Amino acid sequence: MYEVVWPRGKSTVASTALARRLDTLSGKTIGELWNLVFRGDKIFPILEEELSRRFPGVKFVRYETFGPTHGPDEAKAINELPGKLKQYSCDAVISGVGC
Repeated sequence: MYEVVWPRGKSTVASTALARRLDTLSGKTIGELWNLVFRGDKIFPILEEELSRRFPGVKFVRYETFGPTHGPDEAKAINELPGKLKQYSCDAVISGVGC
């Protein structure tokens, strides 16, 4: 018999405040990250088309620029990510994952 059973593990990191949301995506640059698992090659072009329709001047830095965020080159891509986001002046990121 257990005194307490809790389905979540104990938190190991402190909570921090969320980044302030952008007021608009118009004129912003959005980086695309993909783990190469589920249909990003189909979904990102649809997102680009729809976001471009809604937000004039929005630009995209394609997922190929950043490398896969999963797999054998994952660590390299993640380590290089902050520098590349700065290099390409990304204001926001869409991270596509799948299962």
